[in-house]
Amino acid sequence: MIAAVAITTCGTTNTVVALLRAGEVPAVVNMFVIAAAAVATLVAVIAHLYDRQQGRLTALTEFLIARLNEVDSNVSDRNAGFVEGYLLRQGQQQDAAVVQFPPRMHSRRLMSGSDD
Repeated sequence: MIAAVAITTCGTTNTVVALLRAGEVPAVVNMFVIAAAAVATLVAVIAHLYDRQQGRLTALTEFLIARLNEVDSNVSDRNAGFVEGYLLRQGQQQDAAVVQFPPRMHSRRLMSGSDD
């Protein structure tokens, strides 16, 4: 947008000055307008490429998440079935008893090599 406005301004300025006066627009003004148009075009191209890259990265991320969820659901089902089948064959399909850890009688302390 800025590049289009800059080029239009440059063309209009040169045309008006050529029709109203016998002189020319200073070269500095023309170079400034051309530089502004070039920078604006470069920024627009870089922004477009960045947007495309982000879109591709988002699509790749979504695909990877879907694939990992699919793999996880398949592997989890197989592992669960394997463990349950093994326990059923062994006749051990019982819930494990909860055993508490005994209380600590002394506190821990750090030891270095010379604290023996």
